[in-house]
Amino acid sequence: MKFLLHCIIPVLLLAGSLPAIALADDTGLTSREGLPLEQTASRGIITRDPSTIVKCKDEFWVFYTGRGIPSFHSKDLVRWEPGPPVFRTAPEWIAAAVPENRNMSYWAPDIIHLGDRYLLYYAVSSFGKITSAIGLATTPTLDPADPAYHWTDHGIVVESREGGDFNAIDPSVFSDDDGTLWLAFGSYWSGIKLAQLDPKTGKQLAPGAPFSSLAYNKSIEASCLYKHDGYYYLFVNWGSCCRGVNSTYNIRVGRSRKVTGPYIDKDGVDMLKAGGTLVLANKGPLFGPGHAGILVDYGKSWFTSDFEGDSRMGGKATLAIMPLTWKSGWPVVEVVDK
Repeated sequence: MKFLLHCIIPVLLLAGSLPAIALADDTGLTSREGLPLEQTASRGIITRDPSTIVKCKDEFWVFYTGRGIPSFHSKDLVRWEPGPPVFRTAPEWIAAAVPENRNMSYWAPDIIHLGDRYLLYYAVSSFGKITSAIGLATTPTLDPADPAYHWTDHGIVVESREGGDFNAIDPSVFSDDDGTLWLAFGSYWSGIKLAQLDPKTGKQLAPGAPFSSLAYNKSIEASCLYKHDGYYYLFVNWGSCCRGVNSTYNIRVGRSRKVTGPYIDKDGVDMLKAGGTLVLANKGPLFGPGHAGILVDYGKSWFTSDFEGDSRMGGKATLAIMPLTWKSGWPVVEVVDK
């Protein structure tokens, strides 16, 4: 199940020396929450498959896998508080399109601020199946106190069915410099796909058009597109999720001069032929990184992901924010947790 990112949204990082709070509670907050960014990658909040972090007014928002698509928000990227879910009742189309989906558990959302609204893409599926769909919901604001706050569901963007060769989950939305809009997605089966979207509707620009194939590995998902210095970078997950500290997720990358590929890794191997340079793996108390994203703070870059298990949090999944640098045209992520 996907995260990741994708949009290039400048953000202001205010990593102050706030005290950590005490113990875990029902909100998912833990004693890691509140430590400065310079001291820990883990933000101490229990999240799986986090979205791109976006800003609305003076607050940052992240959405993640769970009932109705839950959220956290923060004024400084250090201390996070639970926010409202996107949905309190299931969109009507889901029961017919994905009848095996249960308990309004929607996966791996991704979000972008485009024009005068926020577009949130999310996956509806059931574990191990490819009867899946990616939906779209929009809102003018993320601030629940704003009278304009209201999520509107727009139904299916991409869907897959048993007997096909791809899985319509793990959406990653990307806006290019020329105003074109793209959606990368896919999990296992034939790998990562790319669809062009209409920036006005957020839906496919040409419904029924064939998808571009970007990457393949026998275990692959959670794609993320990002543009840097004239190259498009495709981040993907290899390995398995959802097993806490026993998860084998790791993040790989390749790059291309075109958004449609081919994406080639540092050793010259095409990602469609199982290429992918390792970016992030297990580190110290953190296991199974996945669902990449990038934050830019006026010239300073941060890499975001989850870790499927933080051993200091009872093996629960955690949101991570880590320093990112570029060396010889390739991303380097620093994990500062000991």
